[in-house]
Order: sequence, then C-alpha cells, then structure tokens
Amino acid sequence: MPLTAEQLKEIDLFSGLDRRDLQSLANSFKEVKFSAGEEIVGEDKGGVGFFIIEDGVASVSVRGDERAQLKAGDHFGEIALIDEGARTATVTAATDVHCYGLTSWAFRPLVEHNPTIAWKLLRIMARRLREAQS
Repeated sequence: MPLTAEQLKEIDLFSGLDRRDLQSLANSFKEVKFSAGEEIVGEDKGGVGFFIIEDGVASVSVRGDERAQLKAGDHFGEIALIDEGARTATVTAATDVHCYGLTSWAFRPLVEHNPTIAWKLLRIMARRLREAQS
C-alpha cells in the first residue's frame, strides 16, 4: 500500500505543506521491509534516507546503548536528508518492520522550493544540538 498525503501530514516536519506538495512527496517514498534483527541504518555509516515506520517496532541505539523504541507513525533520518553524512545511531528492526523511505535527492527540490520545511528542519537540528550538548 503506498504512502498517502494524509499520513505525511501527521508528521510535524511536513505538516505545513499543502495537499499538492504532500501528494508529490508521498509519491517519492518507496516501500521497504526489514526482517526482525535486521539493521535498517548503522551508526557511523553513510546514509541518504529518511524513514517512516508503517508497521512494526525498531530499536534505536547509540554506541551499543538502546535509546528508544520506534513504532508505527515514528520516523528517523532527517539529518541524512540534509547532509548525507554518517548516521548518528543504529536502528535495528526489533520485529518485522514495514516502512517507507525517501532519499535526499528526491527531497531536496521540495525543500529548496518550500521554506516551511527548511525552517522545520533547522528547528529539529537546533533541538538535537541542544540535546547533544546537555
């Protein structure tokens, strides 16, 4: 089942987009499935994707310490949409995970033409920087 504009609208990062942009963005996502125990992204490894979990549970760890559990509706990888640099955490499928992925090259044109998304990304990065410093 493809990702819908309505699902994207529920994600804070995309909530300010109009219906047309939401639909265009939704069409850019690709369906991806991971088996329980499979690494979705690896800390310190390169990454270019943003993911939205449709179904299942994933574990987030940093330097081997579990930091969070992600479930349906959660997302990760915003930083990779911007810099395509190394991942800051490992995300592993705790159960079978069905998600949608978006590459930075599909996302960039939308950000360049929509300052609302750019501003939201800046706020997310600022919050993460503050958290990392505390």
